[in-house]
Amino acid sequence: MIQSRVHVSDLREHVGSTVTVCGWVNTLRLQRKMQFVIVRDSTGMVQVTHKRDDGPLEAQLEALTPESAVKITGRVVDAEQVKLGGLELVPESVEVLNLAATPLPIDEHTGIENRLDWRFLDVRRRTATQLMFAVQTTLEQGMREYAYAQGATEMHTPKLMGTASESGAEVFKLGYFGRSAYLAQSPQFYKQMAISAGIEKVFEIGPVFRAEPSFTSRHATEFTGVDVELAWIDGVEDVMAFEEQMLAHAIAKVADSHGEAIREHFGVEITVPTTPFPRITMAEAHEILRKGGWDPEGIKEDLDPEGERSISAHIQEATGHEFVFITHYPVSIRPFYHMRPADDPSVTLSFDLLWKGLEVTTGAQREHRYDVLLKQAAEKGMSPEPLQDYLNAFRYGCPPHGGLGMGLGRVLMVLLGLESIREATFLFRGPNRLTP
Repeated sequence: MIQSRVHVSDLREHVGSTVTVCGWVNTLRLQRKMQFVIVRDSTGMVQVTHKRDDGPLEAQLEALTPESAVKITGRVVDAEQVKLGGLELVPESVEVLNLAATPLPIDEHTGIENRLDWRFLDVRRRTATQLMFAVQTTLEQGMREYAYAQGATEMHTPKLMGTASESGAEVFKLGYFGRSAYLAQSPQFYKQMAISAGIEKVFEIGPVFRAEPSFTSRHATEFTGVDVELAWIDGVEDVMAFEEQMLAHAIAKVADSHGEAIREHFGVEITVPTTPFPRITMAEAHEILRKGGWDPEGIKEDLDPEGERSISAHIQEATGHEFVFITHYPVSIRPFYHMRPADDPSVTLSFDLLWKGLEVTTGAQREHRYDVLLKQAAEKGMSPEPLQDYLNAFRYGCPPHGGLGMGLGRVLMVLLGLESIREATFLFRGPNRLTP
């Protein structure tokens, strides 16, 4: 009896039966007496074995090309000599659903930029990359699970803005019915409006746009942001506690679902972090780094990538922890809406989260008092007029609140030990890449 489509991973259950397998031609070994075709689907590979007989099947198999989409019906046979799962498929019919052109534009030796030109083929041919997207799905699922369990509401905020949000420097400007619009750098202002609208805990997983001419392994001009905002907080500590618990839950879910496969394909052991994560102030971080000889030119208040790596290495050595919150960033390098502590107005109640030396999150308690916001915007040289819609959200009883923005691609990069955010994205966008 002919079965409907069976995945390669399930063929062991059908030994002796006739089944249909759909997939791509991975490799062809066309010998004088035998034809061997390795067919790959999303779950694995199987060897199709056919003895030459001058029949129509021989001609069909001979005409196949690598990466052709095929539908092969045949009998599943135990074959211990076959390395691929100890099974083979003896074909009864072959249907070519789409014959692939030759030669293929990429192979296993092709560099990353050319692979990105042919990303659909690159992903299709790399089991590890397909696993990465399964991991991303589980990671997001874990984050959502935690947020839902905390009573958070998932929002979808506009990506088109009438004014350049936090600063005019890093926004994409576009025509909008005879006037200008801007792509949102962050859902920051909108999620704060949701807090003012009485939605106590807000989160969003969606696109973020940054017009930064950055060519590093960790920057993209469009990426997926994980944003959270929490109302009625007692302080920024509430935000950090929410994030560490959310990450621990999501990473545990990844370890449970994909730990073994990640070990096999990426050579990475997924470690579920313990909470709370270590916390140190920026001043303490500078002190630790100076003792280690770090004092780069021009970096007096922030941390450069080398500083981030060094402080993470120090914390891991001291505590065994891969994560560290750096807190209390100076006012000069934080946005006007970050709250400042009453006892030290030179710093902000803000944080970055570093994971194995890479910044994956920025967060803060927000300033919710209208008069203070106006004052802090003026200090930054910002005119209140373009900000009026945002500022209005604080004039009529906005509660204390804080939140965070996390880069999903960066989290994936560190989780799987990838070298570049290009590999952690399906279709990467950077200053020199708008295609495919």
